[in-house]
Amino acid sequence: MTLKTVHVIGGGLAGSEAAWQLAQASVPVVLHEMRPLRATPVHKTDGLAELVCSNSFRSDDKDHNAVGLLHEEMRRLGSLVMRAADANQVPAGGALAVDRNGFSAAVSAALAAHPLVKLERAEVSLPPDDWDSVIIATGPLTSPDLAATIRSLTAEDALAFFDAIAPIVHCDSIDLDQAWFQSRYDKVGSGGSGADYINCPLSREQYDAFIDALLAGDKTVFHDWEASTPYFDGCLPIEVMAERGRETLRHGPMKPFGLTNPRRPDVKPYAVVQLRQDNKLGTLFNMVGFQTKLKHGEQVRIFRGIPGLQNAEFARLGGLHRNTFLNSPKLLDDTLRLKANPRWRFAGQITGCEGYVESAAVGLIAGRFAAAERRGETLLAPPPTTAHGALLAHITGGHIETIDAGPSSFQPMNVNFGLFPPVPEPAAYDRDGRKFGRGSAKNLARKSALSQRALDDLARWIGGETAAAAE
Repeated sequence: MTLKTVHVIGGGLAGSEAAWQLAQASVPVVLHEMRPLRATPVHKTDGLAELVCSNSFRSDDKDHNAVGLLHEEMRRLGSLVMRAADANQVPAGGALAVDRNGFSAAVSAALAAHPLVKLERAEVSLPPDDWDSVIIATGPLTSPDLAATIRSLTAEDALAFFDAIAPIVHCDSIDLDQAWFQSRYDKVGSGGSGADYINCPLSREQYDAFIDALLAGDKTVFHDWEASTPYFDGCLPIEVMAERGRETLRHGPMKPFGLTNPRRPDVKPYAVVQLRQDNKLGTLFNMVGFQTKLKHGEQVRIFRGIPGLQNAEFARLGGLHRNTFLNSPKLLDDTLRLKANPRWRFAGQITGCEGYVESAAVGLIAGRFAAAERRGETLLAPPPTTAHGALLAHITGGHIETIDAGPSSFQPMNVNFGLFPPVPEPAAYDRDGRKFGRGSAKNLARKSALSQRALDDLARWIGGETAAAAE
């Protein structure tokens, strides 16, 4: 039986992986890539899956690292990206780094050789109406014309501004002997209890030291092509606010008003850093108003100087760069289709994931969803206990919104264990009766349990998928 063609727009990691998954499922695919007919500010070649920044896919530790676990899941799901990465690996300790030219050449060659893949070099500004199944995987540098088409269809105005990202902290790394739960003026918002924020207090001296460190900290320099892109008005970096006056932050995101430390009710903090729950599981908390262009090492150093965050573990550090991504929890369904036009499915960084591997993984899932749909089958999403499922859940609904949160705070995210449903807490003591400390073997045991559960659940999901295809 000859199946109708699926069109994939974008020849990056996500688009290449989506095309491969479709073809491997016996679905014909046309992969559209505008390079070299239309260049981008960062690409240097016309190769598919070109790595434009680092050549690292980060940790390859499948037992204790969420991205390493994602690597392993992709291998078990027949990923072309991982096959090419493994074949072109270069020494990088425990990380998976690749020869970028060899990697791109391997992906390009595999797709060129597949009888069900056709590569077309042309820009697509508006997918024609007769393309009844389209995957858009154009990444953070989506062409202006296609971005305008998406914007007009979604009525979202978040496709060409600087993406000012606040850090996200693992809840269990916050010292609640110093911080406390409370909403400002004990206000009970939608779905709230009146104690919805974690509050970290600063004295006058601590606040002054924080401002000094903030102003002196090493900051990211913009690329030339980013320089003319404006900030979101409501998402100014904290350094920009601090430059406008030393008290600006204390009357902005760090205002102490309406908050009382229950341990020292007689002493009013001079400033307060608030963290708001960022996912439905309650495992991740966002530093409210802390969008920043500080370099990552500076963020860790400066933010760990805040009382209560001295041992903070960051699921994501702040950042500032031009980005193109959807408000996916609002706009996409649970199979990555655009609610306003279900013929279109999205994949990769444009959906709100961050990183090479995550982009390819979402491409993999999008390709499988589209293939199942084309074959008249129903494919359930991978379990949220898997790395793929946890990432998909974040993109399509794991983020929470509150009435008082202001503009949508959904932001791109790397895969991390904070996105996974928790496992039972490991024992507090090792086999010799020694108590585990923070960040020690107990933490490794927890990560190992999360990884093992993920791979077991992935195996069951693959088994169910195979059984459904055989029926």
